[in-house]
Amino acid sequence: MNGKILVVEDEMSIQRILEFEIGQAGFEVDLAADGSTGFEKAKMGKYDVIILDVMLPKKDGFTVCRELREQNINTHIILLSARDAEFDRVLGLDTGADDYMVKPFSVREVVSKIKAVMRRKENMEKSVELPISDSRKLIYKSLVVNLDKFEVKVDGKLLEFTLKEFELLTFMIQNKGRALSRDMLLDKLWGMTFYGETRVVDVHVFKLREKLKAYDISFKTVRGVGYLLEDDTL
Repeated sequence: MNGKILVVEDEMSIQRILEFEIGQAGFEVDLAADGSTGFEKAKMGKYDVIILDVMLPKKDGFTVCRELREQNINTHIILLSARDAEFDRVLGLDTGADDYMVKPFSVREVVSKIKAVMRRKENMEKSVELPISDSRKLIYKSLVVNLDKFEVKVDGKLLEFTLKEFELLTFMIQNKGRALSRDMLLDKLWGMTFYGETRVVDVHVFKLREKLKAYDISFKTVRGVGYLLEDDTL
């Protein structure tokens, strides 16, 4: 499994073990020891996954993540932090992160998450079971989702989404008319169960709602279950 991973971590012991284990899994690893250097490398957009510590010298991880999203860098970002309060997790997701891991963490779990991201990207690229004649695109109302380019357009206008937002939107369009539980969305899109962390789904659905509300596209909350994108063909 090929891919290029950026690790932004100032603790040398953690940086070294992440570099070794990720490299052993077959990925190319690039390193940065502070937020400013990490930001400069990350904004080139040449990485598949960014492992980003929160407490960094020069520029903290939350700021790096937010500024990358402001520059439309949609690379999958996994934040690492010793802060485990719900507020900090939500803050991390609000800055644009796709995942949030609390220290001390399992390096194997980090590698597993990277592999899951790469598998989902490969599966999306190979997907042919799509509900329209052009098997590389999805259409929902005024949206056109291009799976080859990871692009979403409305009337020819390009909308910016992170990779995780793109995956969530695609999955919900493919399952329109079906109530999807938060647990299912966690399992399908994050690759494993986040015990009690369904807030990650809520944050990403909120972001989709904000970006798409101007185009008459809404995600219905199904109380006690999760979310539903109404079937536009009915």
